[in-house]
Amino acid sequence: MAAILLLSFTSIQAQDKKAKDLLNEVTAKIKSYDNIVIDFKYSLNNAKENINQDSKGNVTMKGNQYVLNFMGVTKIFDGQKTYTIVPEDEEVTVSKVNEKDDAAITPSKMLTFFNSGYKYNMDIVQNVKGRKIQYIKLAPTSAKDQRKEILLGIDVQTKHIYNLIETGKNGTKTTLTVNSFKTNQPLSKNQFTFVASKYPKYYINKLD
Repeated sequence: MAAILLLSFTSIQAQDKKAKDLLNEVTAKIKSYDNIVIDFKYSLNNAKENINQDSKGNVTMKGNQYVLNFMGVTKIFDGQKTYTIVPEDEEVTVSKVNEKDDAAITPSKMLTFFNSGYKYNMDIVQNVKGRKIQYIKLAPTSAKDQRKEILLGIDVQTKHIYNLIETGKNGTKTTLTVNSFKTNQPLSKNQFTFVASKYPKYYINKLD
């Protein structure tokens, strides 16, 4: 019996190492690019509450800077401040962001958030339109985390993230699927700069 338990434990350890090695490859690949441009689909489902929402968005990232367009709102982070532009309200909110705050999952951390605060092991492999997607199951180590588990789908060939499925403790499931993943794109010099003159009639709300 002890031998069986030991073998099982060794197998789990080996599986965890395979998961860690794959996550390390993903991180190294992400860090090798000068910039990344992603088009994505975001789905939110909760059968109990009868919620079923789909949205599309895109994000351009370089280092910790980003421009995110999602649900009619644009967010620009220039490395120090976040500018949230809401055309519907004709308002721009300016706030400082602590990028070192581990609890804040920002676009710049979206592709490497898994490097701390999770236990992980290999999960299923799926064939998606000829692409081999290896899933890794992540379980948050903090009891305060409202997420039960996260499934991270990784394209085995490119080492790019294909999708991310979060299941909350309240039964809510959110899925982020990458439709397009482009790297090292020609970006304008002011890509991550907020230009106030573009929004002459907007109310600028400075929180800090």
